[in-house]
Parts: sequence; C-alpha cells; structure tokens
Amino acid sequence: MTFAVTSVRELSDSAAAARHIVGTALADGPIGRVGLELEAHCIDLAEPRRRPDWARLRAVIDALPALPGRATVTVEPGGAVELSGPPADGPSAAITALLTDHAAVRAAFARAGLGLLLLGADPLRPPHRVHPGGRYRAMARHFEALGAGAAGATMMTGTASIQLNLDAGPRQRWADRFALAHALGPTMIAMTANSPLLAGRRTGWRSTRQRAWGRLDPARCGPVLGAGDGADPAADWARYALAAPVMLVRAPDPRPVCRRVSFADWADAVVPLAGRRPTVADLDYHLSTLFPPVRPRRWLEIRYLDAVPEDLWPAVVFTLATLLDDDATAAAAGQIVEPVAAAWQTAARAGLADPRLHGSARRCLELVAPLAPPALAPALDRLSALVEGGRCPGDEFAEHADRRGLAAAVTDWAGGRR
Repeated sequence: MTFAVTSVRELSDSAAAARHIVGTALADGPIGRVGLELEAHCIDLAEPRRRPDWARLRAVIDALPALPGRATVTVEPGGAVELSGPPADGPSAAITALLTDHAAVRAAFARAGLGLLLLGADPLRPPHRVHPGGRYRAMARHFEALGAGAAGATMMTGTASIQLNLDAGPRQRWADRFALAHALGPTMIAMTANSPLLAGRRTGWRSTRQRAWGRLDPARCGPVLGAGDGADPAADWARYALAAPVMLVRAPDPRPVCRRVSFADWADAVVPLAGRRPTVADLDYHLSTLFPPVRPRRWLEIRYLDAVPEDLWPAVVFTLATLLDDDATAAAAGQIVEPVAAAWQTAARAGLADPRLHGSARRCLELVAPLAPPALAPALDRLSALVEGGRCPGDEFAEHADRRGLAAAVTDWAGGRR
C-alpha cells in the first residue's frame, strides 16, 4: 500500500527525480549471484521466412508446465522467445538451470513445428512486430517520430541477446565494477559476435545487432559511463536518465511522445506531458525505456552480447561473470582490456579480425580457463578454439548459409541440426 501511494506522488522537480534514481540505482551487498536472460528467434521450421503469429506463440507458451529451473518465458516484439532465470549462486548454477529450462522449452516448440534460433540478428526475415502490446506500438511511433524508425524496428523485432545480471557489490566497489563492466564490452562483443546477416543480406558487420543499437539515440542507448566523472555510477545514471528523452507516457495506456522532451524538462514543468508533472511511477517507467549496454537495476544488467548457440553461451556466461566477479581475475582483466575499452564500433564491425581485440580476447580466456569447472570444459574449449583462430560464432553460420542456402541454414540451426 505504501508503494502505491508513493508511486502516484508527483515529483516536485528534476532534483527530486534525481534523488529517487540515485536511491534505487544499485544495491549495496555481496557479490556472487548471477541471473541470465536468453533470447532466441522463433522460426517456423516448415516456412522459415514466415513469422509465427501471436496466437501460435501464446498457445505453446501457455501450455508449458512450470520449468524446473524456474525461468519465465516471454515474447519479444518480433516474436523472439525469452527465458529469464532467477538469480543463482554463481555462474555454474545459473547456467545449469537455464540449460535445463531451455531444453524443455525447445522441445515444446519443436512439437509445435517451431525452432529457436540463437543468433544475434534475424538473418532471413525483415523486421516486423507480432506482439500486440500497446507499449511496443508506442515505442515504434516514438522511434519513427525521432527519425530512427528503421533502427528501432530492427532492434525491437530482429535482434536477440544473452544477458547477464550480476550483483552491484559493496558500495565502495561500485565505481570499479561499473567501469570494468563497460571496459569488457568491446572485447566480449568481438568474442561473441554472431549476427553477420540481417533480413536476407550480409551487412559487413560481425555484430549487426550491435550496429542496430548504435544507430539509435545515444541518449537512450549509449553507455552510462561518461555521463559524469565515473566516481559515482548511481549519480551518473541519474544524469543520464534525466537527460534522456521521454518515450512513453501512460495515461493509462502507453502513449508515444513524438518530440524530444527530456525527463528533466517534464519534471521541471518546462514541457508538461499529459497535462501534469511526472509521478514516481512515471519515472520508474521511463527508466525501463532506457537501454544502455550496462544498465543499473539495483544490480548490473549487462546487455551487449549477441545470442550465441547452446554449445557456446555457457562458456560466454562463465567467462564474463568470472572476469567481473573473481577479484584476482577482475584486476588482471582490467589491465588487459584497457587499450580497447572504447572500441565498441570496431568490435561490432570487425570482431576478432582486429588484432588488438583478438589479443585481448585470447588473454581474457587464458585468465578464465583454469577456473572453469569440468562440466564447462567442452564449451570453453569450443570458445577458445574459435578465439584462437580469430573467428566469431557468426562466421560459422555464414559459412553454413553459403553451403546450404540461407533458408535451409536457418532451419538447420533453429531445429538443432548444426
């Protein structure tokens, strides 16, 4: 009841909004829990160029039993299927739980003639929204009004990711952990780039997913690091969020804001939206429409990885979680990736073909390999072999598509025939 009263209270000004953001950005506590979210493009195995419609997707999901690892299953705007697992104690437990749940979900979709394709971007079908939710209709209108309609459609309906959620850690370590999560970004993007095609065409980028995010408004999708001096990530997040344009206003259904209005200007009544100042609930909703590569949500939500196949993503998860959460490894990793910490675009375009990123990825894997449990050895060996050869996961799909044709390659990979 207290939350409901607080959430409808109008904010007096942008300073009040900043206090709320700072107070809810990160949680002070120990390190060690790992949450995972895995997105996969849903493919009609008989007609891979056709997107399954909303009713067909819902029929499969609604018939699912409770999953053993307690993941929830949702649908992205373009019909991609997302599994979101609860926090687990360490990467190994999180990986095991999500592998189990993903296998159950994949089997259920297969019985319905549908496959799950783990690629960072949809290689075959043009962007198209199948989710009927008002939030996504409004998001599309906002992107179109601000001149980013094509990139917004691609981001919402044609991309997929493996996302890590890690504890923020003790308050005195927030700045270092937040900085390292950003600094690792280019190296990890190069290591996992898995989206060389989009809508039937090669794009010339190893991570077309990252290209799509890079073409959106940097005030909404650029890194939070740099919004301030880096000494206080919570304060930096407040500056970033207040400067970002308001995308939607719920009144009560989501309505797009079709001009550029910063949240600060709304809070300070410079530009009244919906005839009023924003409430705390409006502010929390605004924060959910911001998509930086590392987003503070009381924990660190790491959003910059392409979805990669099931024989690789456990190694990717273990690698990134270990580089951030193991103290000795984190210190060494920070030194390794520092020279390429800002090479976001190079990583997405060239991947491991860039010599500096190739060297950084190899050295990071050398740090992590001795710490991996035996159960993860096959996946880590696979990832290490790719990196050693300077190859990205997407190189394998592109070669398979050259041999089999694109539609057949999509069906093969979505149906588990790699």
